[in-house]
Amino acid sequence: MRLAFDAVSAYDAAYSGLSTQVVDHIGRSEPFDVPTWAAEADWVDHALFIAPCDAGTIDVGCGPGRLVGALTSRQVPAMGIDVSSEAVRQTRDRGAHAERRSVFSALPGEGSWAYALLADGNLGIGGDPARLLARLGEVLAPGGQVIAEVDDHGAGLVRERRQLRVDGRLSAPFDWAVVGLDAIEQVAASAGMEVLATSTIGGRHAATLHRMP
Repeated sequence: MRLAFDAVSAYDAAYSGLSTQVVDHIGRSEPFDVPTWAAEADWVDHALFIAPCDAGTIDVGCGPGRLVGALTSRQVPAMGIDVSSEAVRQTRDRGAHAERRSVFSALPGEGSWAYALLADGNLGIGGDPARLLARLGEVLAPGGQVIAEVDDHGAGLVRERRQLRVDGRLSAPFDWAVVGLDAIEQVAASAGMEVLATSTIGGRHAATLHRMP
């Protein structure tokens, strides 16, 4: 096996079109679904993440920018952030605004965003969902909402180390998490947030949260 390379470089390579799988902490792998994320937003994306947003929206881990692009086309102020320069480039190619940033770094418009999106499992970023949600509480304006995609009931809360296998080459491990519908209320409470509603559409699940008074 060739030596591991850093995770950000692996994401760049994956978004450039190389065959990529996600490998979990016990060696199970599944496709890294770049073709879906690089396509146009589908009807489920619109129902869960696009239609609810009628004001400034930040998409955390925007990937190739299908959600930011769809929001921009609806004249909703939107910005994507991603650690991958290739993802940011592709988002900008859609005519949407994106910045190469970590959610845990200083962000443009911090404290003024009405909505923050965590689609495609991005509630797992950093391996600590409560920390991520607490951080978004700082990014949002008062009364702002997080719309986070979650797994089905029974998934619970799993924290793990993952890798990307890109064209047969493994990346360095990085922290990730999975949150199910059965765990989102507890995770939200740990972050000083509460769940306002959950939705299931087309086999996907999302929770809408806001910061508790």
